[in-house]
Amino acid sequence: MVKIRLRRTGAKKQPSYRLVVADSRAPRDGAFIAVLGHYNPLTDPETIVIDEEKALGWLKQGAQPTDTAARLLAKAGIIEEPADRKEKMKAGTPDKPKASKKKAKAAAAEKAKAEEPKAEAAEETKAEVAEEEPKAEAAAEPEATTEEPEAKAEEPEPNAETSEEQS
Repeated sequence: MVKIRLRRTGAKKQPSYRLVVADSRAPRDGAFIAVLGHYNPLTDPETIVIDEEKALGWLKQGAQPTDTAARLLAKAGIIEEPADRKEKMKAGTPDKPKASKKKAKAAAAEKAKAEEPKAEAAEETKAEVAEEEPKAEAAAEPEATTEEPEAKAEEPEPNAETSEEQS
């Protein structure tokens, strides 16, 4: 399958991209079929230069743009913005939330703290149930012990007479 996607160019920490047509099995920066334009996210506003005729030609031939490439093509006015992206924008949720790792870790820590009291409460109830069970068993055990002495009482005790006779 042929895809329209971004190919990274530029120096370390200075990304810029070429919009290319490539086989979907080729690596990101590997072999490509044609260059359609370029994109620089570091400028303000972002620089997007796309050859409209080439892009429309490849789209008519069945090339599928990736999500980011489709966003750039829509921004350049070559294609209409995908319906699913429009729905997300109306709902107020972006494609990918851009949260820092520190914020994500802090949110995870808060979630864990909120779950700790729940876990402790669950452990306490388990401990209470575990304490009640031995008490119930202890209450049942005296009944069993009271039966045992009765059984011993029914057996005749050896008399002194019988032990003397045997000697």
